[in-house]
Amino acid sequence: MDEIIIAENLVKDYPIGGGNFRALNGISLKITSGEFTGIIGPSGSGKTTLLNIFGALDNPTEGSATVLGKQVEKLSHKEQSELRKNSIGFIFQTFNLLPIYSVYENVEFPLLLAKIDDNERDRLVREAIDHVGLTDKIKSRPDQLSGGESQRVAIARAIVKQPKLVLADEPTANLDAKNSFHILDTMVKLNEVYKTTFLFSTHDEKVISCLRRVVTLNDGRIVADEKKEKVEVCC
Repeated sequence: MDEIIIAENLVKDYPIGGGNFRALNGISLKITSGEFTGIIGPSGSGKTTLLNIFGALDNPTEGSATVLGKQVEKLSHKEQSELRKNSIGFIFQTFNLLPIYSVYENVEFPLLLAKIDDNERDRLVREAIDHVGLTDKIKSRPDQLSGGESQRVAIARAIVKQPKLVLADEPTANLDAKNSFHILDTMVKLNEVYKTTFLFSTHDEKVISCLRRVVTLNDGRIVADEKKEKVEVCC
């Protein structure tokens, strides 16, 4: 299978006071096409930092991260932006929806940035909204949605351009159990339909139960990497 992500000896330092905090300490990892994988570990273990590097939102201090064939740390800011815009979907725990826009307009936004033509854009938006079960909410604004519905809009926005990679940072953190399982079931089905690679940062046991591979971090290091023989039912 194609390797979507190749991380080699990643180190990430952040200046604190007169010294440095080492968030990542020699991470080497490969993620292949179609995986449904999670990075787990306690707060401060480096999960979000690692996702930010894979999403071309940050650069490592040392080492190399190759994402979809592009070596992230060697790209210009413009090239990193193009990689994110064209090939990576993001799902955040805080939804990050545009409050004055409808569900349709929020999902459409990445396609406008990518300059997709009108007919194709409309088809992709409606298809993505249908996949997350929100066709009846297509004209609603975020303040008219529940937390679970808002996260489903965020998922539709992430997959509307049918990216090869979706990065999800604590996607169920602000949801109750029922909505969490609905969201997870949606993402499992999208993984199956689009063969999109999903990579999570999480400490939520509900998410972990659905993963096919679990990479555990502690103090910026990989301490375990387990592929499951059997995945639990997510809903």
